[in-house]
Amino acid sequence: MPTTHKTRMLIIGSGPAGLSAAIYGARAGMEPIVVQGLQPGGQLTITTDVENYPGFRDVIQGPWLMQEMQAQAEHVGTRMLWDTITEVSMEGSPFRAVGDSGDIYEGDVLVIATGAQAKWLGVPGEVEFSGKGVSACATCDGFFYRGKKVVVIGGGNTAVEEALYLTNHSPDVTLIHRRDSLRAEKILQDRLFAHPNVKVLWNKAVESFSGDLGGGGLQAVELVDTVTGEKSSLATDGAFVAIGHAPATELFKGKLELDESGYIVVQPGTPKTAIPGVFACGDVMDHTYRQAVTAAGTGCMAALDAERFLAELDFAALQSEAAE
Repeated sequence: MPTTHKTRMLIIGSGPAGLSAAIYGARAGMEPIVVQGLQPGGQLTITTDVENYPGFRDVIQGPWLMQEMQAQAEHVGTRMLWDTITEVSMEGSPFRAVGDSGDIYEGDVLVIATGAQAKWLGVPGEVEFSGKGVSACATCDGFFYRGKKVVVIGGGNTAVEEALYLTNHSPDVTLIHRRDSLRAEKILQDRLFAHPNVKVLWNKAVESFSGDLGGGGLQAVELVDTVTGEKSSLATDGAFVAIGHAPATELFKGKLELDESGYIVVQPGTPKTAIPGVFACGDVMDHTYRQAVTAAGTGCMAALDAERFLAELDFAALQSEAAE
C-alpha cells in the first residue's frame, strides 16, 4: 500500500548539494526528507581519492565522505528514504513527487539536487581504469599527475579548459580530437595552440585504454585514425575524458526552464528557479565548476532561501487568519 510522506522541505538527490541542504534545513526545523535516487551519495560514491575537500589534511575516500555527510544530516533530523522519483508536480506548494515504489512525497518547498553525470566514451578499459588513470575531472584529479604525461580527449570548451588546467601540473599534455578542428571558443583555442606544453592529435579516436590493472594503472591509449583507419598507441600516465556532462533533468522538462545543455536555469547568484518555492543546487544547475565543495555551498544556499520562503508563507498565513 503506497504511503504519503509529508515534509516542509522535500529534497530530491543525495549528493553533497542535497545533503548540505538537508543539514541546514534540519537545523532550521524543516524536518527535511531526502529521496536518495539511483545513486545514493552521488558521484562521490564512485570517486576514490579526494584531496581537495576542505577540512581534511590527508586524502579521504569519496564514499566515506558521503557516509559522513549522510550521518550528519540524519543526526540533525533528516529522514533518508530510498526511492527513485518518476514524476513531479510543481503547480504550487505543496509540491508533489511520486516514487518508483508508488509512494508519494509532498513538500512545502522542493529542492532539486539530482546532479549530473560525465559523458563517457564507452570503450574497453574505460571502466576498469577509472580511478587508476582514467578520469573525467582534471580539477579533481590533475594534482595526482604532477610531472607526468597526460592526455585529454575532446574538442569543446571543456576539453580545452581541462588541457590548459593540466599544464599547471604536467609538462606534457596531449589533446586528442576525432576531427580536424576544435569546437571550442577561439580565445581558448588561441591559448591552447600558444602553450608550449600542449600538443594536439587531430583525427584520432580512442579505441581503448590499456595498462596494468594489477597495480601499474593506465599506461597507454589505443587510437585509430578517423581518416585513414591507421591504428597507433600513445603512452600516457593519465587520461581525462572531456566530452561533456549530462544533467539529470529529464523529470523537469516542460516544467522548469532548462538551458541549451539541459541544466536547470536559476536566478543569477541564487538557487531560485522560476517557480517560487522550487530551488536547484549542485551540478544540476552548475555547468561551470562541478566540484563537491561548490555543490555543498549551493545546497546551503538552497536551504537558507527555502527557510526564508517558508517564513514568508507562514507570515502571510498568520495575517490571513488575523484578517478573518
